[in-house]
Amino acid sequence: MTVIENKTFDEERALYGSEGLTVKNCRFDGPADGESAFKECRDIRVEDCFFNLRYPFWHDEGAVIERCEMTERCRAALWYSNHVEIADSRLNGIKALRECSDIKMRDCTVVSPEFGWSVRGIEMKDSSVEGEYFMMRSDKLRFDNVTLKGKYSFQYIENSVFENCNFDTKDAFWHAKNVTVRNSVIKGEYLAWYCENVTFENCRIIGTQPLCYCKGLKLIECEMIDTDLSFERSEVEAVLTSPIISIKNPLSGHITVPGVGEIIRDDPNSRGEVTVVKNRCCA
Repeated sequence: MTVIENKTFDEERALYGSEGLTVKNCRFDGPADGESAFKECRDIRVEDCFFNLRYPFWHDEGAVIERCEMTERCRAALWYSNHVEIADSRLNGIKALRECSDIKMRDCTVVSPEFGWSVRGIEMKDSSVEGEYFMMRSDKLRFDNVTLKGKYSFQYIENSVFENCNFDTKDAFWHAKNVTVRNSVIKGEYLAWYCENVTFENCRIIGTQPLCYCKGLKLIECEMIDTDLSFERSEVEAVLTSPIISIKNPLSGHITVPGVGEIIRDDPNSRGEVTVVKNRCCA
């Protein structure tokens, strides 16, 4: 394997088409302002590098990226790439990951609007994220111990599992399908409208008007805080561990709750049952 160390590259397609290459302690920056440094590469390893130029990893097959920094100018860093591992790195450019598959990320910091669109198969662990429209239209996500702050996250995702996460994001999980969220905190307005076959298990849900217009919705031993106008026109099976401000017109199913401030029934099609069990222990 060829090794390149301690170099600076600023030309267009600096290492285009490389195969079996290790790059260490290099900078991709400079007056030539070249793009696409690693385009069309295979089986590359990039360690302790600094990226301040656009589109570095496009159409790559097999890459390991460790301890790297991608600045705000490093936009659209990874597109159309497969079988990539990213560890202990900072991704700060807009649209940093898109149309990729088989991606593993750990110990990363992401500040990137429109990150992760149309990705198929991403594992993210022990990482933090800030950005809008995070992971839109992606499939087969597996997240563990991920912290997120943003808006409009996880819209249209499918076949995904989230565990031990903390999400502060409004309009999350809209139109999501076949998703499970366990042992997590989800804070934000209008959670998971129009979702299908989504399960929240042992979660804390915070914010107004969550979980409306849902199909196949399940809540298992969940705590709901500051939540009003919940479950409007949803098909829901829920066991809640804390009192709730209000429930509005659940379409069908059954909700068990220790207390509820108001049950609103102004829709003749609302047939979901609400059972108040006052002696139930709250989490």
